[in-house]
Amino acid sequence: MHSPIDHGVSFTPNTRYPDPAIEVLDPAFLKLRLFSASVERLATGYRWAEGPQWFGDGRYLLFSDIPNNRILRWDDCSGATSVFRAPSNNANGLARDTAGRLLSCEHLTRRVTRTEYDGRITVLADRFEGKRLNSPNDIVCARDGSIWFTDPLFGIISAWEGEPADSETPWAVYRIDPSSGALQKKLDDIAAPNGLAFSPDERVLYLVESRAEPHRRIWAYDHAADGSLSNKRLFVDAQGPGAYDGIAVDALGHVWCGFGSNGAVGADLAALDGVRVYDVAGHAIAHIHLPERCANVCFGGAKNNRLFMAAGHSLYALYVNVRGAI
Repeated sequence: MHSPIDHGVSFTPNTRYPDPAIEVLDPAFLKLRLFSASVERLATGYRWAEGPQWFGDGRYLLFSDIPNNRILRWDDCSGATSVFRAPSNNANGLARDTAGRLLSCEHLTRRVTRTEYDGRITVLADRFEGKRLNSPNDIVCARDGSIWFTDPLFGIISAWEGEPADSETPWAVYRIDPSSGALQKKLDDIAAPNGLAFSPDERVLYLVESRAEPHRRIWAYDHAADGSLSNKRLFVDAQGPGAYDGIAVDALGHVWCGFGSNGAVGADLAALDGVRVYDVAGHAIAHIHLPERCANVCFGGAKNNRLFMAAGHSLYALYVNVRGAI
């Protein structure tokens, strides 16, 4: 692993309970908060941490450090962080399929891959109708085995998270059919589709529109058993300079969103950094304040009640009184 880099990100764990970094915006969140749990920084020294994915059978978390071109492994037993894969082809979003194998969105190669049990890499998608994908970003696997991913331009606009290249296809949301392996375009009317997640019963798909104007938004769609989407509706509008990134859903249907600034000038940007939590009606009920913008989140831990937060230069965690959706 690279030596940790001092990025000047200040973090001191709160010594009192309840942790003041956990801001309750609605009393409904109180049932989800553990009084004697606080935000922890598990590791630091990265350039842009993303795509956390819990592997319960090994009690470890994988997450991406995109500009450093590596996937990292944080071990729950030892607390140590090591390199899982380098180079990673500037991997971003990570997920597991229904057989437990690692799925990766690779910016550099503009593809989605699966890591087999013996370590071989299988390419699941790199082209649609003969044209190269842009830079697969975030990914989720449904219980029927279908794989959904977003494909904005972020990995082809500079050499920071991939390589500059011309876009050959509109940014879109895709589904890989679990039976045929065919790549299906599901949406192409979203400005920079980013984080996505299913409701606990998988009847709703939530999708982040990360370049929406004038405000960043999250949309909700009805999701049918055949993979079709319908009834597009606004789930939440960031309202102001806030912006969403990766998202996760808990077993009760709350949506936990990586949050930060949309790049606005003059706003109190630091106050936006962290994780925003919404109820099923799209009402904000809490904000977990972090010293860095949060890119993505997932649930994990031995009891699936620990929220992992990949945020800028660091990896954070918080135990909560709810389990992640399975």
